[in-house]
Amino acid sequence: MKTLNVGLVGYKFMGKAHSNALQRIGMFFDPSLKIQMKAICGRDEEWVKQSAQKYGWESYETSWEKLVKRDDIDMIDITAPSNVHKEIAIAAAESKKHIFCEKPLALDLKDAREMLKAAEDHEVKHQIGFNYRFAPAVRLAKKLIDQGKIGTIYHFRALYLQDWIMDPEFPLVWRLNKDIAGSGSLGDLGAHIIDLARYLVGEFDKVIGMSKTFIKERPIVEKMTGLSGRAQDSAARGKVTVDDATLFLAEFKNGALGSFEATRFGNGHKNGMSFEINGSKGSLRFEFERMNELQYYSAEDEAGTQGFRTIQVTEDVHPYGGIWWPVGHVIGYEHTFVHELYEFVEAIAHDRPPEPDFNDGVKCSQVLEGVEISVKERQWVDIDSL
Repeated sequence: MKTLNVGLVGYKFMGKAHSNALQRIGMFFDPSLKIQMKAICGRDEEWVKQSAQKYGWESYETSWEKLVKRDDIDMIDITAPSNVHKEIAIAAAESKKHIFCEKPLALDLKDAREMLKAAEDHEVKHQIGFNYRFAPAVRLAKKLIDQGKIGTIYHFRALYLQDWIMDPEFPLVWRLNKDIAGSGSLGDLGAHIIDLARYLVGEFDKVIGMSKTFIKERPIVEKMTGLSGRAQDSAARGKVTVDDATLFLAEFKNGALGSFEATRFGNGHKNGMSFEINGSKGSLRFEFERMNELQYYSAEDEAGTQGFRTIQVTEDVHPYGGIWWPVGHVIGYEHTFVHELYEFVEAIAHDRPPEPDFNDGVKCSQVLEGVEISVKERQWVDIDSL
C-alpha cells in the first residue's frame, strides 16, 4: 500500500480535531493509502512540540514555509487562521502538495479565487473543510432530496447560534479581528449554513443582509488558549472589528427562498446549528446538537397520521452506518472530520475530484462577500455580479 505523508499547519482547536481524525481513519475505515502523520507546524515551538507528542506526529516545524517544501510531505492540511490560508495554499500548490483547507477558504473572494487557480494550475487535489456535510443525517437529507421525497423546494431556513463571547470581558481573540478572521459570525458560522444551503438546495441568486457588533471593545488578549484566550492584567482594550451577528435573506436560482441567521449572542446556545427545508411533498429538519437524528415529514402520508418522524441515522443503510458502532450507539462532532478527511484521502488515491473542493469555497466566499456588500449598501446584491 502506498503512503500519504501529511503535514498539518495549526495545533489548537482545529489542529486537534484534524489530528484525531487522521489517527481514526485507519482504525475504522479501510483507506486506499496508508496515512503517515509526518509533521505538525506552529509558531510557538514549546506548544507545537508538546502538540506533536500529544497528537501523534513524527516531527514538528515552526515554519510553514519549510513544511510545504519538505520532500517527505505529500499533503498539506491547513487549520491556521484565515489570513494565512492563501499564502500557505499557493505555496503548497507550487510544491505539488495536495491541499486540505479549513473554511472560510480565504479572507475575501479575490484571495479565494487565487487559491483555486493555483491548485488547478498545479493539478493538485484540493478540498475545503465544510465538515457538517459529512454528518450522516445531512447525507441522508441530501439523498432524500435527490430522490424527490420532499418535491419542489420552496424554503430553506437556517440558524447558527452560539453564546461564547457574550461576556463583555471576554478577551479580544483573533476571531474578533477582521484582519485575521476576515469576518465574525458571518464567515465563521454563516459559511457553514451557506455551504449546506448550496449542497442541499442549489446556487444562490441574490442576497440582502444586516449585521451588528454589540460589544465594540474588549480586553487585549495576552495568550490564546484554543477558541478562547487570557486577557492581559492591564485594563487595555482593543476594538472589535467583526460582526457579532449577521442575518440575511436569499433567493436561490431555482426559485426557493432562504433565511439565514448567524450569531455569537444567542444566549443558551453552545453550537446551535439547525436548518429546515420545506418542499411540495414534505419537509426535513435537522439540529446539529442532535446530530444523529433527521426529522422527516411526508405530505403523502395518510391523512390523520401525518407528522414529523424522527429517523435515528445509525443503521447500516445510512451514510457511514456500520463504520462506527452498533445501531443506536451514536457518534459525535469529531466523526465528521474523520469522514471528510477519509473522503479526501480516497479522492487522492483514486484520482477523482474531492467534494467539497475549492470551487465550493469560492462559491461560499461569493455569497459571504455579497452579504457584506448588501449590509453596507442596504440593498439586494446579485451573486453572479461578483
